Amino acid sequence: MGGGLIRGKGLLIRMLGGLFKPRNKIPGADIAGVVETTGIGIKEFKPGDEVFGDIAGAGFGGFAEYVCTPEKLLAKKSPKMSFEQAAALPQAGLLAIQGLRYKKEIKKGDELLVNGAGGGVGTIALQYAKSIGARVTCVDKEEKFDLLRSLGADECIDYRKTDYTKTGKQYDYILDVIAHKSTADYKRALKPDGVFAMIGGSMGGLLFQMMVLQPLLSKYRKKKLGIMGYRMNKDGLNELSRLFEEGKIAPVIDRSFSLEQTADAFRYYEKGNFKGKIIISISK
Repeated sequence: MGGGLIRGKGLLIRMLGGLFKPRNKIPGADIAGVVETTGIGIKEFKPGDEVFGDIAGAGFGGFAEYVCTPEKLLAKKSPKMSFEQAAALPQAGLLAIQGLRYKKEIKKGDELLVNGAGGGVGTIALQYAKSIGARVTCVDKEEKFDLLRSLGADECIDYRKTDYTKTGKQYDYILDVIAHKSTADYKRALKPDGVFAMIGGSMGGLLFQMMVLQPLLSKYRKKKLGIMGYRMNKDGLNELSRLFEEGKIAPVIDRSFSLEQTADAFRYYEKGNFKGKIIISISK
């Protein structure tokens, strides 16, 4: 959950998160922990099970010692994962993999560009794409290049120095975590049958175009542009566990903060220099 939603900046953010006060009092979507107790009719989990998931669909509430959530939002954690790794995976991992399957599935030999590659989604997308044999260009700050190259990046672009939509190079797939340019820019950077998947970014006119106009126009042209519709599901969580166990993906964790330091964690996040994910650790 970004700082803009926490602070309630912008009319659209306020409409989504609560016009006069926060709709959800306790933030935090991704969680990992141990089942304390279960309700009537719960068959999949029992007390003592180690689980992880994304509880945004149940009103958030992850920044707490205890949470109560429907079982459909959870899956059993791989015993090979630490709780910190499990907490870093659900939303970022599902966004990355679903994003690389938007309109068509990325395949071996494809040219992929990931904008905002140094964050939680980008680092997972990079690893997943490399595991299937794609060539990956990463766009972010130069300070993150060593990390990205260690994860397999074939090329790195510092967005402060180079606009990837104006280099003349075209890609089979663009995954943009912080999209804010025009649709004309993105179309220029795509191959004739390329796909542009928007994960996050502008909350203005670009968002409307990507949600409404571009999907309609994409029906009549080979280039496909749109915002990837995120879907939290148990099968996806189980796939993340499998990919982790196979050594194909692993979350990058920048720093861990205590629950009491949650505000500090968001201040650190807003600076934009983090690599991968920031974790809130709950000690008992």
